[in-house]
Amino acid sequence: MAAFCLLCGTSVQAAQQKEKVLLDTDMVEMFDDGVALIMLANAPGIDLLGVTCVTGNSWVQEGVAYSLRHLEIEKRDIPVVEGMRYPLRPHRHELFEMERAQFGMGHDAWLGSLGRSEPASWQDFYKTHYGKEPQFKPLKTHAVNFIIDTIRAHPHEVTIVAIGPCTNLAAAIRMAPDIVPLVKRVVYMGGAFFQPGNVTPAAEFNWWIDPEAAQITVRAPFKEQIVFGLDVCEKAVFRKAHYDRLLTSLGKSPQADILKNTFVGQSFAKDPAFTHFVWDVLVAAAIIDPDIITAEQTCAIDVNTQYGLSYGQSLAFPKVSPAGCSKARIVTDIDQERFWNMVNDKTYWKSAR
Repeated sequence: MAAFCLLCGTSVQAAQQKEKVLLDTDMVEMFDDGVALIMLANAPGIDLLGVTCVTGNSWVQEGVAYSLRHLEIEKRDIPVVEGMRYPLRPHRHELFEMERAQFGMGHDAWLGSLGRSEPASWQDFYKTHYGKEPQFKPLKTHAVNFIIDTIRAHPHEVTIVAIGPCTNLAAAIRMAPDIVPLVKRVVYMGGAFFQPGNVTPAAEFNWWIDPEAAQITVRAPFKEQIVFGLDVCEKAVFRKAHYDRLLTSLGKSPQADILKNTFVGQSFAKDPAFTHFVWDVLVAAAIIDPDIITAEQTCAIDVNTQYGLSYGQSLAFPKVSPAGCSKARIVTDIDQERFWNMVNDKTYWKSAR
């Protein structure tokens, strides 16, 4: 009996030592949000409390369907919650063509949800896209409420992984500002501090989709903020050799078929010299193994919300900063060999075993 109690105690202690994570995402299939989700869902040291979806790369309805399908394949019944459908600035999608003409385009023509019509529902999109009924369903609550309730239920324990626009998190801060000091830390994929943007000359995609939300969030006095911007994300280039290695790791998993059918997979099939980036996967990898971070700079940060040429630009202030800014650790480099080995570790691909 004593031995049994000792084992139980060890098991409980191990569970308590897991990093509690809440993933807030504009989910797409496989690279890059999908891989981030799968890694966090299967990592032994991570307790993924839920996945909250937001419009950005995908419409929130699409993101819910993608999240559910990835978790179904991995046999991980983790809560998925539908969140904010639109950015905080009214009529952003309707006025986008005018905005692009006036503010210019960067080196990346990707538009995400701004370039597609909104689906009627996650159910309709799932059935159309996958040709069958879903096995899992999202929770009936709203993502903003889920974020608030989760933080209050686990004070000082939850790491929020914000790899999409910050609309859900900003709305949660507005609705329940008491959660800010209860958050352990926020880790973002967003911004471009020491280099130009990608979708406009000034701005990176995630924070450009909803600059008002990004500003609310990064200005909040969280205990710790860590940012993976283009400064580090564009150093990890996804090449054909990485793609082939991952397909080998996935074997006959359904995730391999999904990857082949994505824009990335189709592009590699047409042009072996094609390259891509894996933005959000870096964030997941660093949550699992912080030692992949090899260089960083701590600065006060902000986001430009003036509707003009620099709309959505992220700003870093190493010394003197404007009133209201909070500090963040801006990651500038990672151990790439360690990172790519993590991505291909079958620990994170239960469906491939």
